[in-house]
Amino acid sequence: MAFHSAPFLFFFFPAAWLLSLLVPVRGRKYLLIAVSLAFYACGQWQGIPCLLLSAAVSWAAGFFMPRVRARKALLAAVLTFHLLLLGGFKYLDFFTGSLNGLLGTELPAAGLLAPLGVSFFTFKSMSYAVDVYRDENARARRFSDVLLYLSFFPQAVSGPISRFGQFAQGLESPRVTARQAAKGLRRFTVGFAKKALISEMAATVVNAAFALGDGLDWRMAWLGAVAYTLQIYFDFSGYSDMAIGLGSLFGFETPENFDYPYISASITEFWRRWHLSLSFWFRDYLYIPLGGGRRGTARKCLNKAVVFLLCGLWHGASWTFVLWGAWHGLLSALESALPMKAEKPLGRFAGHVYTLLAVCVGFVVFRASSLAEAMTVLRAMFTGFALSPASTLALERISPAVWCALGAGIVGSLPVGPWLKRRLDGPWLEVSSFAGAAALFVLCLLAAAGSSFQPFIYAQF
Repeated sequence: MAFHSAPFLFFFFPAAWLLSLLVPVRGRKYLLIAVSLAFYACGQWQGIPCLLLSAAVSWAAGFFMPRVRARKALLAAVLTFHLLLLGGFKYLDFFTGSLNGLLGTELPAAGLLAPLGVSFFTFKSMSYAVDVYRDENARARRFSDVLLYLSFFPQAVSGPISRFGQFAQGLESPRVTARQAAKGLRRFTVGFAKKALISEMAATVVNAAFALGDGLDWRMAWLGAVAYTLQIYFDFSGYSDMAIGLGSLFGFETPENFDYPYISASITEFWRRWHLSLSFWFRDYLYIPLGGGRRGTARKCLNKAVVFLLCGLWHGASWTFVLWGAWHGLLSALESALPMKAEKPLGRFAGHVYTLLAVCVGFVVFRASSLAEAMTVLRAMFTGFALSPASTLALERISPAVWCALGAGIVGSLPVGPWLKRRLDGPWLEVSSFAGAAALFVLCLLAAAGSSFQPFIYAQF
């Protein structure tokens, strides 16, 4: 059940929110656990035992960590458990298939159904265990606290990957004020608009381009690549906005996940602005423990390459994700070895062009269903100069509404909103923003009703 689906918008969310307002503050946590498990069950009830097991192991680790001498061994055992849980369900068949192809063996596929959001709740579980190891005061007082932390429905399926210390502040928070609720609904609506009005429109171009195969020329190839760069940003940042808005409606602070990544002038800066909760997770729990940049440039480059390779694999059990991670790792490592000078405007502009080109090429690989499809699109982008009738027809079929959505996506990728807020700030601006959000919500409903339902991209991870 996605946030932008009719059952969620008109039944699940209103009922859950009203119940949270009616129950006593002490009972709100247990209501949210029930609501979150019900939400998860609507998406995939078979994954609930794994979610509960992960919560139980995490809580037990936090409980025993201050009470045993072999704390490091206990931490290693807990991390190994969660990695095996993630690897067994998500990557076992991938490695088996790769081994069969490499050695000519015929190992059978396990065919395990990966629990919904397993990549997210296992990373949250591991961060909780490491944080308690580093500071025993970071542990939860009750099992119910850990269970809600892992299952909280705005974050359970596609993040953001919050830290328990931040999440725990909402466990004892008072009731949400009317102003907080209005801001939460406004943030939710902004995310809804990103998904329904821009991402869904861009998806039509992307699907058409990647379906052309040998009929793809440079025009549709580049348009499809740019459209997917917009689609994935507005899809995932839209989900994050909706999760942040929902979290605040229930009294919880959700970390920001995006900071206008397409204005970056390097791949390093891009990852300081893109999927922030995942970037910070890899930085704090892998990159820094590996040594970070403290052991010389060569070791720093190696650490970055390892982190990005695992980051790509985290996204999915496919060689396209591995190649995408390796691509970003290579560029990030090169930037560390050969620092870019972007102090002057011309250097900064060149950095923007390079970063957008690198990100766009990388996302082609990320979107492709196979390496062969990725190579087909990339070949058309850089060598497909013979105009194809199939691409011409696909271009002619793009409606004015889609072109407008792509234009709006380009403008929305820039920090235009903060710029306007700084110059037009005043009491009237907030009031008008709430009225505009209400009108935008109606427009989103009309757009959603007239198009086919598309799940969030990151729900597959």
